[in-house]
Amino acid sequence: MPQRNPLAVLRPGKMSSNWITSAETPEDCRSNPLFLCVLSNTDTCRIPNISAAGATTELNDYTPAGDAEIVVYGSTRSVLELPMKRDGAPTPAVMTRAALQLTGIPYLFVNSGLQIVPDVPAIDLGAPPGRDIRYGDAVPYTGTIYERATQIGMQLGKLSDFITIGESIPGGTTTALGILTALGYDYGVSSSYINNPLDIKHAVVRQGIDASGLTTGKARADPLHAIAAIGDPMMPAVAGLVRGMTSSDMSIVLAGGTQMIAVFTILTHLGIDTSRISIATTKYVSQDSSIDFDAVIRDLGCPIHVVDPGFAGSHIAGLRKYEAGEVKEGVGAGGAMYAAGLLGVTQGEMLGAVEAVYEALMSG
Repeated sequence: MPQRNPLAVLRPGKMSSNWITSAETPEDCRSNPLFLCVLSNTDTCRIPNISAAGATTELNDYTPAGDAEIVVYGSTRSVLELPMKRDGAPTPAVMTRAALQLTGIPYLFVNSGLQIVPDVPAIDLGAPPGRDIRYGDAVPYTGTIYERATQIGMQLGKLSDFITIGESIPGGTTTALGILTALGYDYGVSSSYINNPLDIKHAVVRQGIDASGLTTGKARADPLHAIAAIGDPMMPAVAGLVRGMTSSDMSIVLAGGTQMIAVFTILTHLGIDTSRISIATTKYVSQDSSIDFDAVIRDLGCPIHVVDPGFAGSHIAGLRKYEAGEVKEGVGAGGAMYAAGLLGVTQGEMLGAVEAVYEALMSG
């Protein structure tokens, strides 16, 4: 698989084809890209029928570890089952691996509350896994996670001027809904299911808000308290990383869908400078009728880049299932492909690389 120079200059907005719809980005060039992926767990994913991020609900806890191993090795090592439904759309880790292989962009993983630790090198924030948000006490040591991540972000900001941050956390769209609801935003959230179980998610969120006593005023005044009550351990990790990085002159891309929209709202209420932050996601999230993307752009003023990996033309049935609304996004796939586009990768090259990764994964 061809590999481009990872130190080639990134020219935001200069796309090699029309496969990326790019919002306005900083006009100066970037030469030292870095990809991060925060790996976390929340017991919220164990609620039946709330997440399709693993082979089964019982195996959802293994998904972040499996995703990380697929990105690094092209296969899993710590997990017996692949982090995907049998005969379903593949994990978005195949897109992330393909994009990183094509570009040679260096990458790191961050462990922020894993149940299962993958067989990959990772920065460990020492965070416990997240609890079920229905009980209003979801993330222990939120402040500590945030401060540790800030210190890591300060150091990484010295090494790179263009950092993409993704996530892998089953159940994360439900915790995102919790934070968005607590902060007073009614944008909706996506789902790894074709048919988004919004009734279940809203009921879970309402139970958690009632148990915690959160109000919009309290949440906006203290977003870390809101995360502790009804969020997940990915959120303070990403918020802290960004806080540390904003001390440097750099561009930050939050790679993901509604989970990163939730993180962006947290950043605004923490008073963190978001002027050099954007979100990159796949078209499958942007086309999801469960989300009001126009309202997100209007209210938050956050640039959003939308990537179409061309799966409609794939010869692989599993990839075409993304076009039907399965899985949609995760493991920083949209952001990794966005960075690849900035480096000159075409849609055809990306599709071919993803197909090769998928076929190698499925061949065992």
